[in-house]
Amino acid sequence: MTAPLRLSSFVALCALLICSALIAVTLGPADISTGEAWSIVLHHLGLVPESPVSRLRDAIVWELRLPRVMVASGVGAGLALAGAVMQALTRNPLADPYLLGLSSGAALGAVTMLLSGAALLMPIGAFFGALFALGLALGIAQLLGGATPSRAILSGICISALASAATSFLIFWSSTGDSYREILAWLMGSLSGSLWSDVALVAGALALCSPVVLYSARALDAFVFGDVSAASLGIDVSRLRWILLVATALLTGIMVAIGGAIGFVGLVVPHAVRLATGARHRVLLPWSMVVGAIVMLWADTAARTLFDPRELPVGIVTALVGAPIFFFVLMRYRRVT
Repeated sequence: MTAPLRLSSFVALCALLICSALIAVTLGPADISTGEAWSIVLHHLGLVPESPVSRLRDAIVWELRLPRVMVASGVGAGLALAGAVMQALTRNPLADPYLLGLSSGAALGAVTMLLSGAALLMPIGAFFGALFALGLALGIAQLLGGATPSRAILSGICISALASAATSFLIFWSSTGDSYREILAWLMGSLSGSLWSDVALVAGALALCSPVVLYSARALDAFVFGDVSAASLGIDVSRLRWILLVATALLTGIMVAIGGAIGFVGLVVPHAVRLATGARHRVLLPWSMVVGAIVMLWADTAARTLFDPRELPVGIVTALVGAPIFFFVLMRYRRVT
């Protein structure tokens, strides 16, 4: 793909994301047109003096659907970016935020805060849970003789299983009544009840971490060929790896705290994008963020509308869609290699 074509395609993807968001806020039990949705948004931005719709319809769009659409897009972008970084750092095509126990550690930290009555501190608990799981996995790998990619992955699988077991035990031991069901639904992935404060949290995490990752795109290209090759290009491998791992832990922690454990986005999206753009991270990373946002937006829209009035955990939708897509991607890679 030539550079002008890549640029025009990226602009088209961004336009598709905006159009998808505008369509998604019109979908739901209350029939709201695209024009009404536009009017409500423009009214709250101060560009239209009076809202042309009732307060109820205004609240449905502005207080319920729009924050959820924006949170879904942000979570998808964050998970896809984290997956692309993990695949480069570990040189493992199966890597995603679940690798090294990041998601499981984040879920454990978030559930611990929730069950201790500090629900507002869930993002902080998720971040430190992800960071602790990451440090523990890398520490175990180091004890095994060095934190090579394969050792780090195997250690991460152990930590992930341990954190998942601890989370299940906490829920089993502490939850009563309907809280048990609510926590399990959140763990399977749920964006219901998203607020503007969640939008701010997701946007803040992306604003803090994505510049660091995007700036390191050229270094990530070097990581693909190994630590020795990266070091020969003047890259401080150890320092940069820790910076990117901490940024990934922060992204994963915030996304898990907001949306629960949502699989396949961080695994499948970078692979699908790589088929179109190639492996250069300068292109792969921003494309993965936009495609991840679109995928997650429509997955959440399907989760809340397909079986209305019942709502599916969005993690079920991403798994149902992601598994066959990942199989298709694997078949394409088999033909290429």
